[in-house]
Amino acid sequence: MAIRIIREEGDEVLRKKSKEVDVIDDKIKTLLSDMAETMYAANGVGLAAPQVGILKRVVVIDVGEGLMELINPVIVKQEGEQTEVEGCLSIPGVAGEVKRPAKVLVEALNRDGEKIKVEGQGLLAVALCHEIDHLDGILFIDKVIRFIDRNEKDNE
Repeated sequence: MAIRIIREEGDEVLRKKSKEVDVIDDKIKTLLSDMAETMYAANGVGLAAPQVGILKRVVVIDVGEGLMELINPVIVKQEGEQTEVEGCLSIPGVAGEVKRPAKVLVEALNRDGEKIKVEGQGLLAVALCHEIDHLDGILFIDKVIRFIDRNEKDNE
């Protein structure tokens, strides 16, 4: 496993659409492991492959409930709405309020190629939507309702 460099805003790879994974081979499994190690080292709750320069539909998420590795994730159902403050490892020092579904159902493959379903609400729903957006070249700043001043964030 290795910690990879997290690409930051302005890097064109973050604005490109990722390709589906056709074969889950050792390269994809290594990518998943490296992404998890990179996410934890950066104190993040999620990381998408484009953030480490790879245009594949692969994300890792851990909102405190254990590591989730998702290959070719798709949101198949969403309900309600919530507005939460988000940040991004690719846009350090920036935070803003974003409106997202309150609950989502995501279908994906795990590292063994098995179909899985993940139901998320609250922070997990936000993380799933945020990371899947990355796979389509969308950054949270594209959806911000209101940017949060650093001082305001520190006082919360």
